[in-house]
Amino acid sequence: MRAKHNVYVVELSKEVLDEKKFLKSNPGYVRGMPCVYVGMTGLDPDVRFDNHKAGIHANKYVTRFGLRLMTELFEHLNPMPYGDAQYMEVDLGIRLREQGYGVWQA
Repeated sequence: MRAKHNVYVVELSKEVLDEKKFLKSNPGYVRGMPCVYVGMTGLDPDVRFDNHKAGIHANKYVTRFGLRLMTELFEHLNPMPYGDAQYMEVDLGIRLREQGYGVWQA
């Protein structure tokens, strides 16, 4: 398998905490910790972030609240085969939630 998929993390503005669905999905959120979107893509994460912001195959939270890629949380993981990226997307979201982050995954 070729390693051509990436996981990525987008920092979301704190305004996302005004969204009831986001808040309900993060009962363990620790006030002051970042809110993020965790995804996976076959594209370069920078291109994928630009697509979100342009509304192309976009998650509404990233389109409305996305600030920047948090490369420090994922750069060392990429690239990887598709199956590994599927697993890592979920695993990374779980680990960030355990640290008190507010996390959204599609």
